[in-house]
Amino acid sequence: MLSILSLFLVSAGAIYLACEYFVNGIEWLGHRLKLGATATGTVLAAFGTALPESAVTFVAVVCGRTPAARDIGVGAAMGGPLVLATIAYAVVGVALWGNQRRLQRGDVLVRIDHQRLAHDQAWFLAIFAVKVGLGLIAFAWKPWLGVAFLLAYALYVWREVRSDDSAPEEEVLEPLMLRPRDAEPALRWVLAQTGAALLVIAVASRVFVSQLEAIGVALALPPHLVALLLSPVATELPETLNALIWVRQGKERLALANISGAMMIQATIPSALAIFATPWLFDPPLIVSGALTAAAIVYLWWLFRRGRVDARRLLPVGLLYAVFAAFVAWHYAG
Repeated sequence: MLSILSLFLVSAGAIYLACEYFVNGIEWLGHRLKLGATATGTVLAAFGTALPESAVTFVAVVCGRTPAARDIGVGAAMGGPLVLATIAYAVVGVALWGNQRRLQRGDVLVRIDHQRLAHDQAWFLAIFAVKVGLGLIAFAWKPWLGVAFLLAYALYVWREVRSDDSAPEEEVLEPLMLRPRDAEPALRWVLAQTGAALLVIAVASRVFVSQLEAIGVALALPPHLVALLLSPVATELPETLNALIWVRQGKERLALANISGAMMIQATIPSALAIFATPWLFDPPLIVSGALTAAAIVYLWWLFRRGRVDARRLLPVGLLYAVFAAFVAWHYAG
């Protein structure tokens, strides 16, 4: 048990440190590609950090030899958006509130393009509603609809890049951590730092998840409980830590863009893979996770639609994950 806890803590520390290098490198990559803060967060950062989770879904649904193994992929495709819509947004709210004095702000308002983020919530909700609806019915040609989710993500990326009218220099860039003395580091150094950090995040995340599962076994927790509650939190840890780091730097626009972009990936790519390879039919815990995710998104859409968001108003969405945890514990206890 001591070795499990040691690896658990070491991998968590490695993820956080690698995320420091990743967010620094991804900002420079966005700068070199002349992208604004929003597109940098929603496309570059989100795609990079979502790769490990998508890989988990791919391995589970394509290489899984039993229905139970493939169900892990379905759970990951549903659990990821729930964690991001609840815990990740709540972390942003807590971080902004807690760093108010450090950032020398007289308020805890979230400084972003509210209407654009509200539009992202609406876009996600529409896709997510179709995704959940497909999990409630069975028909022969359902696997073909996986292509529609891939096309939806491609359209989302095209829209984000095309409509990103913010200036690339809008955010203050810290020196590239790999080349701190270079005023304008070469692209190869930017790519090297970002790629190396992403590799460490992927490896450390796998170690973190495996140790979390081992802790669940050691504590005699039901496997489904670990798969539905703890594993999604672990796999979405990079996005959450990225958001925490950016908020501490006063860059909540990048933080929320990263979460929003990661949610869109989770709603499309892993879902498409699972729809291709599984019946994509939901049991009660998955139905509840879908309902709570939708409730969180509707609340966030309402907040950002108003055009003025106090960071403390992001905290309630975190409670929805506690509701899900209570339901899953009750469901499997019965």
